[in-house]
Amino acid sequence: MNFRILGRFLGALLLLESIAMAACGLFAWIDSLSHDDDPYPLFLAAMITAAGGAMLMLGGIVKIDRIPRREGIVVVGLGWVLCGVFGSLPYMLGDPSLPPADALFESVSGFTTTGSTVMTDIASWPRGILMWRSVTQWMGGMGILVLFVAILSYLGMGSKSLFRNESSFQTGEATTARIRDTAMTLWYIYVCITAVCAVGLKLMGLTTYNAISHAFTVVSTGGFSPHNASIAHYSHWTNGWLIELWLSLFMVICSISFLFWVVLLRKRWKRLKDDEEGLFFIVLCFASAVVIGSGVAASQGMHPLTALRHSWFTVTSIASTTGYGTVDYASWPGFALILLAGLMLLGGCSGSTAGGLKVSRLIVFLKTARFEIVKAFRPNRIFRMHVNGNALGANDRAQTMVFVSLYAFIILISCFLVALVEASNEMDMITAFGAVVATLANIGPGFGEVGPAENFGHLLPVTKVFLSLLMILGRLELYAMLVLFMPSVWKRY
Repeated sequence: MNFRILGRFLGALLLLESIAMAACGLFAWIDSLSHDDDPYPLFLAAMITAAGGAMLMLGGIVKIDRIPRREGIVVVGLGWVLCGVFGSLPYMLGDPSLPPADALFESVSGFTTTGSTVMTDIASWPRGILMWRSVTQWMGGMGILVLFVAILSYLGMGSKSLFRNESSFQTGEATTARIRDTAMTLWYIYVCITAVCAVGLKLMGLTTYNAISHAFTVVSTGGFSPHNASIAHYSHWTNGWLIELWLSLFMVICSISFLFWVVLLRKRWKRLKDDEEGLFFIVLCFASAVVIGSGVAASQGMHPLTALRHSWFTVTSIASTTGYGTVDYASWPGFALILLAGLMLLGGCSGSTAGGLKVSRLIVFLKTARFEIVKAFRPNRIFRMHVNGNALGANDRAQTMVFVSLYAFIILISCFLVALVEASNEMDMITAFGAVVATLANIGPGFGEVGPAENFGHLLPVTKVFLSLLMILGRLELYAMLVLFMPSVWKRY
């Protein structure tokens, strides 16, 4: 392991984070002219973060033209951890301040676009801190390492290892252009979608501050809101249904692979017919909303259109792993909760801002299962498996099955550990399962005592730290985080 390379790139990443903090501090300073806002915690946090980044860069001065694969994956894993740690400073320095474990949880929840929170009275926090909260989700949505690749041209060929390990983007689809150019295109699309969403919310009556805050967190499928009631704050408005529909639209758009939108931008129309993952996701959302809406209307005597409105927003919020809330779905029938739990685990499409297992893996899993069943009575039949127009070999199928198995194993072990640690709080297994799935799949709200009407503030500090690690683990799709615990990775050469 070349630690000088790690220092150089991790230091630059912290400097990038400090710039974002300073920008939020500038917003708080301007906002203090009309609101009771204190910009100094953000400026102080920015200076501490910049100092940490500068120290790492000074210790990592080395001339390179690429990042080796091992250093690349370690930079990704450590980068997210460091951003989460330094990103917690504004929450500790601001008023009302959070304890270290709570601040870390809130910061990591932001950067990983999970949306889980320990805050009980969000509206009491300064608007500058809440803006930082939204900015962390926006930066983490497309991926802070993808942003890193996009703006630091000196990464050169080494950027591919960062780009590949940071998210679920398929680098094989991006080889037609340089990785840096693809990253720039992705961020261009990301910024444009954010701007359109914010302008639409502004035209619907939201203040500029609220429109930008919600645009940041819906496009990143993060789910943080500056209101205690989340999107339910607007549900009673005359055009509340229109606001919900607008947000649902962008939750779906950003749950589809951003490389799909790159294809549209480059006018490669033939590629559209191969996107079975996006079609599967949209059909799944519509079908789930209809089934749940019908069940809620029948069981609770709700008007069918009202039930469909609530079910559609909840389904798109859960399936996209955004985590916005308009109703307490914990009161819905049992079958609806089971279906929502399945959507939590599944998540959105590969290469999107959504979390979860990803729809493409479900498609591969189902096709592989069919292949094995048919093979039992027709062993000599030759199968050609394709997903999104890409041929899949035996190695691809095996990797998917291993990932799904490992994901399930981590959920099982994590539920046991959380329930064991929280035994003094008499946590039930439904709450433990909800907390683990909500954080590992980057959803936000879970079930039981961490449901949509609750938060994670009552958990023990050690549980919050553990769940923070699960958030990063899920955001990086396991391997880039798990590799940090392999002793052989850290050997010098």
